[in-house]
Amino acid sequence: MTAHAPSQAAALTADDSNPERIILLSENLRDTASGKIDGIRAITSRTKILALNALIEAGRAGDAGKGFGVVASEVKEISGFIEQLAAALELELGGTVEELLRVGRRVVDRLRGERLVDLSRNAIDIIDRSLYERTCDVRWWASDAAAVTCAQDPSPENADTASTRLGVILDAYTVYLDLWICDREGKVLATGRPGRYPEAAGARLGDEGWFKEAAGSSDPDHFTAAPVQKRDALGNAAVMSFAAPIISGGQTAGVLVTHFDWEDQAASVLSSVRIGEDELRRSRLLLLDADQLILASSDGRGALEERLSLSLTEMEASHAGADGSLAGYARSQGFETWRGLGWYGCILQEAAGG
Repeated sequence: MTAHAPSQAAALTADDSNPERIILLSENLRDTASGKIDGIRAITSRTKILALNALIEAGRAGDAGKGFGVVASEVKEISGFIEQLAAALELELGGTVEELLRVGRRVVDRLRGERLVDLSRNAIDIIDRSLYERTCDVRWWASDAAAVTCAQDPSPENADTASTRLGVILDAYTVYLDLWICDREGKVLATGRPGRYPEAAGARLGDEGWFKEAAGSSDPDHFTAAPVQKRDALGNAAVMSFAAPIISGGQTAGVLVTHFDWEDQAASVLSSVRIGEDELRRSRLLLLDADQLILASSDGRGALEERLSLSLTEMEASHAGADGSLAGYARSQGFETWRGLGWYGCILQEAAGG
C-alpha cells in the first residue's frame, strides 16, 4: 500500500487549536514576500550592470554596435520598470501584511483572553462547589449527638466521646485538618486530632467575628466562614474555617468549627486546570480574594502575602498588555446556598516566546 502525505486541509485542521498560528503564517508571508522582492532587486541590479557593460561595448564598436546598444538601452529601461514594480509591490504588500498582523494579533489576543477567562471561571466554580459542600458538612455535624452532648456538658467523658466521634468523621473526610467543638465563648472543648494538634485543646476563638456570628445564632441552618488564614494551633497550616451553632432545645449550646485543608485542596484545583506544559511555564494560575490577596498560586509564591492591583471591574474579562501578556479572570458567583465571597479565579500569562 502506498503511503500518502497528509493533505493541506488535514494539516490545517491539526493546527486549528493554536490561534498563534495566524501570526506565524502572517510573519512567514511577510518574510517570504520580502525575500522574493530582494531577489528581484538583486536580478535587476545585475541586469543593469550587464546593460551598462553592453552599452560601453556597443560604443566601442561604433556603427557596428548601434543595434546592440539599442537593445542594451531597452534592457536597462525594462530593469528600471521592474525595480519600480518591486518597490511598489513591497510598499503595498508590506502595508497589507502589517495590517494582517495587527488584525491577527487582536484576534489571537481575544481568543487567548476568552480561553483564560473560561479556565479562570472553571477554577472558581470548582472552589465554590467545594465550599458549598463544606457548609453542608458543618451544619450536619453540628447536629451530631456527641457534639450536642459535649456542648451541653463538657465533662472529660463527654469530651473524649466527642473527640472519638470527630476522629471517625475526619477519617472519612480527608479534606479537613481538624474539627473542633467549642462553647459559646469560643473555648475549644474537644478536637478530632488531639494527638496531631495538641495545642488546639483549650484554644479560644471568641474574639473572631465569624465565630461570634455563629455563636449568636440559634438557626440550625446558619453557618459562617472565616477568611483563609494560618492557624498556630494547627501547625501554622493555611485553613478556611467554617462554623455552625450547636442547637439544643432551641438554644445555642456551642459551636462546631471545621478547618478545611485550604493549601492542599486549592493546589489540587489549580493543578486540574487544563493547560499544556509549554503554556503553563509562562502562566501563573491564581485564586484571589475580593481585595486581590493571593489565596493560592500555581507557582507556590505569594499565598496570603502578595496582593495584586489588576483592574477587576467586571464579573469576568481579559486584559492584554502592550508586551503581549494577558490577564484573564472570573469572579465567584457562588453555588446553591453558598453565595461566594467575591473571590476570583485568575490567570496571568506572558506572551509566547516571552
